[in-house]
Amino acid sequence: MQLTTTDHDRDAVGLTYVYPVLSRRAGGVSIGINLNVNHACNWRCIYCQVPDLTNGGPPPVDLPRLETELRGMLADVLTGDFMARSVPEGLRRLNDIALSGNGEPTSAAEFAAVVDLVGRILDEFGLAGRLKVVLISNGSLMHRPAVQAGLRRLAELGGEVWFKIDRASVEGLRAINHTDSTPARVLRNLGHCASACPTWIQTCVFSVDGEPPAETELAAYLDLLGQALADGLALRGVMLYGLARPSTQPEAPRLGRLPEDWLTRLAGRLAALGLPVRLFP
Repeated sequence: MQLTTTDHDRDAVGLTYVYPVLSRRAGGVSIGINLNVNHACNWRCIYCQVPDLTNGGPPPVDLPRLETELRGMLADVLTGDFMARSVPEGLRRLNDIALSGNGEPTSAAEFAAVVDLVGRILDEFGLAGRLKVVLISNGSLMHRPAVQAGLRRLAELGGEVWFKIDRASVEGLRAINHTDSTPARVLRNLGHCASACPTWIQTCVFSVDGEPPAETELAAYLDLLGQALADGLALRGVMLYGLARPSTQPEAPRLGRLPEDWLTRLAGRLAALGLPVRLFP
């Protein structure tokens, strides 16, 4: 098996919860933790690569099994031949552990316990404070006390959150993410998140039926981030990226990549707000 940035197969090494990926954003190997093994999520983003995606939350997490898988994967990456057999030269570095997967990870009742488990294993391997831990989230459940506890523990580990904001109007959220959330709710949850743990915004932009996002959508998005800054939220910046892997959703034929210069112009508008931008065309 050779990892590539265009294939993030959760079954790449035959484990239930743990999977390695080659991340273009990380520039190396990321060890993913998939808590939504039933392919269920509370959102349905039209660019999602998860096959057979359903609405809902995950089944109970088997914490002992997850612990065994994560410990074994780390040992193979750090002291085994995993890098030599599976990773192209030049990218053979372990960048992070990412709570991500086939649905919204914070929807797992065991989310905070999983963060604790990751912390214990990092201590065992002498990686505490050295290996980054990332939560990739749609941000919809940040108001829950149990999620807040997990975020605070993540911050103690030196971790960070990548908080998804693709659109910032009611219509845009419904069309792109298939959620009934509102901009006000997104902003409140962003506040809950950023106050508990270092937070990056992650935004995916693409064309639909050959057209980029409308200026009204871009203005709403920039206004929301501007309001977040005006409210004093300490955001780390924005990860702005285009489509990297094919969608498995019904809308897939309608989606397309945007030109790099279009993305660069949007990055400039974000920078004008005072936000650092990492661009991944």
